[in-house]
Amino acid sequence: MTATSILSERQKDELHKAILDYLSTSGFEEAFKALKNETENDDFVPDPKQKYAGLLEKKWTSVIRLQKKIMELETKATQMQEELNNAPTRKPTSSVDWIPRGPERYTLVGHRSPITRVCFHPVYQMLASASEDTTIKLWDYETGEYERTLKGHTKAVQDIAFDGKGNHLISCSADLTIKVWDTNNDYKCIRTLYGHDHNISSVTMIPSTDIIASSSRDKTIKLWEMSTGYCTRTLVGHLDWVRKVFPSEDGKWLASCSNDQTARVWDIQKGESRMEFRGHEHVVECVIFLPTISYPFLTEWLDRQNH
Repeated sequence: MTATSILSERQKDELHKAILDYLSTSGFEEAFKALKNETENDDFVPDPKQKYAGLLEKKWTSVIRLQKKIMELETKATQMQEELNNAPTRKPTSSVDWIPRGPERYTLVGHRSPITRVCFHPVYQMLASASEDTTIKLWDYETGEYERTLKGHTKAVQDIAFDGKGNHLISCSADLTIKVWDTNNDYKCIRTLYGHDHNISSVTMIPSTDIIASSSRDKTIKLWEMSTGYCTRTLVGHLDWVRKVFPSEDGKWLASCSNDQTARVWDIQKGESRMEFRGHEHVVECVIFLPTISYPFLTEWLDRQNH
């Protein structure tokens, strides 16, 4: 009974040629001739310039190196598990202890003007920073090393945000534009969105959608299709500069805040303002939805306050 190969025909052909190359260079002439005949590679001639040349030896040494690495990692994992098993029980900590403390791990230097925003890549160890110097810089936050600079905006970059999978970086600027950068294509700017009439202060991606939300000093919020660059809806309601927009985790709601001293919650699908919050006596600069994971803790805290 013949076993079914998991290799494609192209992969089989490359493997045969790699073996033939090895047999030929190692002087196994009889085996070389037999394999040529069996694999119907009668025209095969070893060529050191081809990609299969020396491939078998390279693969073999790679396997040995990986096996060694796996053994080292398994040993470390065993040691770490033993340390965890012998470690004392962790004591409950106050929420005050959650606040990061110095000294800092790295100081990243490179921008020539004030930095307006920083954000983490959701997948890779990458940090993006935006600045009034019109640029965006990328950093490796594990090593503290500078990676690259993205140029394209002509005035201060006010906000930046990665999409949920980290495939795109969105930026907005005082130059009245929003730019979409392809993280998988050398961070190339693939789209520039026009439509706001004043400084664009905030930009974000609606979770699990292709929709970009932006807010501006022109008192509006705009929703855009990232794939086409079209503005699909303009949300009007604030009476002054809209400083920040922030989506809910389920992508159904959008929170906004403004110089008009109010915050609002919008139904994204209908484009309607569903709630307005008043109480601040000055500019409201930031607004967020708390993550759903925090709801039980908030409920417990509110119960304690009520009692």
